[in-house]
Amino acid sequence: MLNKRVLAVIKRELNERFHSKAFIILTVLMPLLMVALGAGSTFFMQWGEGHSRITIVTETPELSAAFKAELDSCSFVKSGKYTIKYYTCDKSAFKGYLNSVKKEIIDEKITALLYIPGSAFNDKKIEYYAKTPNISMQEKLNAPINKILVNSYFRGRLSANELQFASGGVDFNGFTVTEKEGVTEQSYGNIGLAYVFMIFLLLSLTVMGGYTLQSVIEEKTNRIVEILLSSVKPQELLMGKIVGATICGLFQMFIWLVPVFFASSGIMFTLPKFISVSLTIGPMIYLLVTFLFGLLIFIGLYASIGAIFDTPQDAQQGLFPVMMLIMIPYFMAISMIQNPTSAAAQIASLFPFANIIIMPARYAMVDVPLWQLLVTIVVNILTVYFVSALAGKIYRVGILRSGTKPKWSEVIKWIRYKY
Repeated sequence: MLNKRVLAVIKRELNERFHSKAFIILTVLMPLLMVALGAGSTFFMQWGEGHSRITIVTETPELSAAFKAELDSCSFVKSGKYTIKYYTCDKSAFKGYLNSVKKEIIDEKITALLYIPGSAFNDKKIEYYAKTPNISMQEKLNAPINKILVNSYFRGRLSANELQFASGGVDFNGFTVTEKEGVTEQSYGNIGLAYVFMIFLLLSLTVMGGYTLQSVIEEKTNRIVEILLSSVKPQELLMGKIVGATICGLFQMFIWLVPVFFASSGIMFTLPKFISVSLTIGPMIYLLVTFLFGLLIFIGLYASIGAIFDTPQDAQQGLFPVMMLIMIPYFMAISMIQNPTSAAAQIASLFPFANIIIMPARYAMVDVPLWQLLVTIVVNILTVYFVSALAGKIYRVGILRSGTKPKWSEVIKWIRYKY
């Protein structure tokens, strides 16, 4: 029950959080940090690629000329980041040529050497020699090399237009069909939005939980809790700490979501079509409601871990299973993004603890049935009740206990004891 004593504890927690420089800096700078990380990763991926020097070996001059004509038209060659040299020799002479340039490959004067034998026109297998593998380079060279192999294979059998059609890839023009919006052109923006939701949830749950863990341990080791418990009951102190930290977490999440909402609505700027975001108020409200449950659950768990141990170092032992309850759903959600309507994704999004991260990510990408949203809310209410009872029993005993680190068997006795 929220009485005057609990409200006093909540007020104390809010004052402590809102006057914390770390909390203020993280809350204000997080949206800017997200943009900076996205832009920075793109910049470093492009900048870190460096200049690549490639040698392509074929068995005939005609093939070398065909590869040169095709690759010279590619943007990565035109930009000057790739320098490609061509050499012609038959298969019997290639081994000697490879030995002659081996030192240059080791010294990275040649970034990669590609040998395209005549058999490649039957099985499309080419040989790639380099000091270190470069998947990005192979992906860039794949399409133009495949085009030349296809054109050479079908030359004389198909017309020029038929060759162009046969060597081209499939261009998916996607449309999303929903009950509310009908048929709309598909974009990748909501996939990025799902990633943003997951990162926000992961970061805030761990940060607010960490604050609570540290606060409980400090109050316990400094004997401040003994003064506090002279005025309030252990359950009231725990409830005040959980509710206070939850309010701070909700405020923080709201601040983070404001720029996301403005960007998706086009108020701040207009996004390109292929990355446009379709974000309505429904997913945002559901995210905040789910996050509310997540804070109540995990802050309670963090507080109980803090009550068991006397130092942050010892607390890491008990914190591992709690972190797994956050990290496992996070990685499940990342894999689920490729197919958010799969049976595994639907089951995981209804499961206790996991639905806190997985369901908001699903809801950002696809239309989730109302019954599934209601089931997750019911599951979270039951989980909050279970965790609150568990944390209350641990906190009541552990907060006044100090000295020898308790064994887990002793902690189980605290939980089984009937008060």
